[in-house]
Amino acid sequence: MGFSLSPLAQQNGFRLEAFDTVGSTNAVALERAQEGDAGRLWIVSKKQESGRGRRGRAWATSHGNLAASLLLTGNFELKTAATLGFVAGLSLADALDAVCPQAAISVGVDGVGKSDLRIELKWPNDVLINKAKLSGILLESTLLPDGRFAVVVGIGVNVVAYPEDVPYPATSLKQLGADCDAETLFLALSDAWQENSRIWDEGRGLSEIRKRWLKRAAGIGSEVAVRVDGSVLRGIFETIDEDCRFVIRDNDGERVKIAAGDVHFGAVASASAG
Repeated sequence: MGFSLSPLAQQNGFRLEAFDTVGSTNAVALERAQEGDAGRLWIVSKKQESGRGRRGRAWATSHGNLAASLLLTGNFELKTAATLGFVAGLSLADALDAVCPQAAISVGVDGVGKSDLRIELKWPNDVLINKAKLSGILLESTLLPDGRFAVVVGIGVNVVAYPEDVPYPATSLKQLGADCDAETLFLALSDAWQENSRIWDEGRGLSEIRKRWLKRAAGIGSEVAVRVDGSVLRGIFETIDEDCRFVIRDNDGERVKIAAGDVHFGAVASASAG
């Protein structure tokens, strides 16, 4: 089976460009934007050889994993477009809920299945299963000749394999026993995006997206360390605010709002965020 869009995505004018192997789906999407593509274009592949993670980190995937990037153009501000990462996280969680056996994976903070596995969203842009990273999301933008911005939402999912040389727990759908391939997952993802982006409504529905995200949030009430511009802030993760900034109660009892940073929970937070 090859990659395909859901019927609803097709009805809403989304298009698809699929590769068996690609350097970076985000890079291809940015190229299409500069070439004048109108957006609503998914770039997908089962193998990515020179992808990028957060803060410019190199990222490659095994064949059979999912690399998907969505090119969007519009008149929304970049500050608003940045919240599309939360739309992406919710959409992937909904897609996993749709295609993975519930006996293996339960969704939500209170979900309990036979294996007691949970899908959670880690601020700002990770999807976890049982505290291990399954997916990362990366947003990039480019200035168009007409002065508008194009935004690319990149989503990488460990379907058949996960990196073992990383300083955090990671997992894959195969490791968890879920019988799902990249094509099936993308079909569900392209469908789930329709509902969550409809709610987001170019930022007008961000408050509802925030509520939905918090229901799946990892680590609320837990000790956390956040690395911000070379320094480490420690405290208790309380919530995300109306602008989706990370809010902690620091060791002095003050509420601190963080717009960008690397978040570490549990034992890593207690020791070091490096």
